[in-house]
Amino acid sequence: MNHSIFITTSTSLEGYQVTKQLGLVRGITVRSRSVLGNMAGSFMMIFGGRSSIYTELCEKAREEALQLMIKHGQQMGCNAIINMRYDANEVMAGLTEVLAYGTAVVVEKKPVADR
Repeated sequence: MNHSIFITTSTSLEGYQVTKQLGLVRGITVRSRSVLGNMAGSFMMIFGGRSSIYTELCEKAREEALQLMIKHGQQMGCNAIINMRYDANEVMAGLTEVLAYGTAVVVEKKPVADR
């Protein structure tokens, strides 16, 4: 889905120069676990260890937020997103917001002499 967009957590993209800044892009999702998932997760907390149920939930939420951010960037006409970050906040007990955001830019390859 994001094959034509470069994404980096850096403020620049090696070998490319920013020719236009388009502004902030973001993707946001709000997720919760089902009642059964919460019970299974609570059971894991009693005995300790890695909670695969919550790990999977977090991974899906981040991926969804990322894909929404990419879609937003494509709508703006960018071919790269720099300074990309994630943020997460609990909206209420059992309900978490995940935000992916960055700066949408247009980049071009630097001339060979400038690299």
